[in-house]
Amino acid sequence: MSAPSTAPRSETTAAEHDPGLSRRTLGVPAITLMIIAASAPLTVIAGGVTTSFAVTESLGVPLGFLLIAVILTVFAVGYTAMGRHITNAGAFYAYISQGLARPLGVGASLIALVSYNAMQVGIYGLFGFQLSMFLEAKFGFASPWWLWILLCIVVVGVLGVNRVDLSAKVLGVLVGLEFLVVILFDIVSFGAAPEGASAAALDPTALFGPALGIILVFGVAAFMGFEGAAIYGEEAKDPKRTVPRATYAAIAIIGIFYAFSAWAFSVGIGPSAIVGSSQEFGPDLMFVFMTDQTGVIVSDIMTLLFLTSLFASLQAFHNAVARYFFSLGREGVLPAWFARTSRAGAPWAGSVAQTVIAVIVVIAFVLGGEVFGGAAGLGDSAFLFPVLTMFTWLTNTGAMGLVLLMAITAIAVIGYFARDRRGLSIWVTVIAPAVSGAALLWVFIMIMQNFPLMLGQTEPDATTFLLPGIVFAAAIIGIVWALVMRSRSPQQYAQIGHGTEPGAYGTKLVDVVPE
Repeated sequence: MSAPSTAPRSETTAAEHDPGLSRRTLGVPAITLMIIAASAPLTVIAGGVTTSFAVTESLGVPLGFLLIAVILTVFAVGYTAMGRHITNAGAFYAYISQGLARPLGVGASLIALVSYNAMQVGIYGLFGFQLSMFLEAKFGFASPWWLWILLCIVVVGVLGVNRVDLSAKVLGVLVGLEFLVVILFDIVSFGAAPEGASAAALDPTALFGPALGIILVFGVAAFMGFEGAAIYGEEAKDPKRTVPRATYAAIAIIGIFYAFSAWAFSVGIGPSAIVGSSQEFGPDLMFVFMTDQTGVIVSDIMTLLFLTSLFASLQAFHNAVARYFFSLGREGVLPAWFARTSRAGAPWAGSVAQTVIAVIVVIAFVLGGEVFGGAAGLGDSAFLFPVLTMFTWLTNTGAMGLVLLMAITAIAVIGYFARDRRGLSIWVTVIAPAVSGAALLWVFIMIMQNFPLMLGQTEPDATTFLLPGIVFAAAIIGIVWALVMRSRSPQQYAQIGHGTEPGAYGTKLVDVVPE
């Protein structure tokens, strides 16, 4: 990577050549919907809630969502305050660079790339499996799970290189349908209520017991993507207002909706039976219940919307990765090619890069499962290979990395305002980030301690250590690379985390050769 040119620059032709991200495109509703889309509401209720009940063997799951929402709301106090002064598609990367140190920021950027890619590509595994099984069950059409993944990657990629408001509109429709079907499920659950409208799952003693840590470990993954509002800051209509409002709105909607629906789930199945039924049926419990209560047609519609829920999440995480690539390319951390955008303001180079990564990882899992015998090694569960490996391994790794980033970002908020509180209270600049940072660090430690459980392992194996190792290796590589940049190219190093500031090298300038 070469140092930036020192030749005089002109702003006259840059915008024509590469206009950068689209500006003033997204409002609060659009960003909020994209955050919720990444969370995948129907997927969380069908899969996340049942898994939490099954693994924790506790009725505290609904209140667990509320507690996580409280922790993230406190985190958002300092996070959004810092966001009013830093608008950068790199979000965590820029905040940690300016709040702590540039090398830590670059390390954080690679953790973010690994984590967001892991979340996105892992969800492909569940999408391909579910669609393949649905088609076979309904139409007798047997097809390989990876075929549908590759086709989905194409669709996601096409949306990724188009205007972001197009993605927002598509995701808005899909999220709206998800909410409607989950609300229907909630209504049916309260109508069934074999043990009455019991509040057993709302008893605080069910949460604050031995299972508290595990409940939070499994529940926090449902909120991944909520921090994405800052990623769209450069494309927001009014970043200083839009980003905070979207962040708080997303946390509130996700927390309350998930808690209420998890409670409804316990009421519909019965508090005394919800744990056992979740262990027996897993994510299929919702669809088995709805088939019994409403018939096959409604259950099939819910299955289709479950697939669109996964698609919406895939698109949201794809958009996040593309913007991280854009920010890092603009600021010299990655080759400048990654900063290329279309005339419509879409980060097409980052979008293409994420698409290529997805294809490569999917092919690797296909080869590992079907060519090198990985699926056969699972015995009777061989047909679940993409779920037990690709989905489980990657999404849990991604969630672990993002929780770590949030904990570090909370510390960065304190560091950023320590130099200048900018008229803000000590609650905003010190207390809230310190409290939330400590809570998130504790959740991260609990994730590390329970990682084999999250992977469904009875005993640790190579993946228990390899998957977290990828996250830590990314951090180390990023820190080392930043130090190399500092010695080789001080100008580029100085720009790390500052790419949107006036006069920064990352602004759209082009070289003018002096006569």
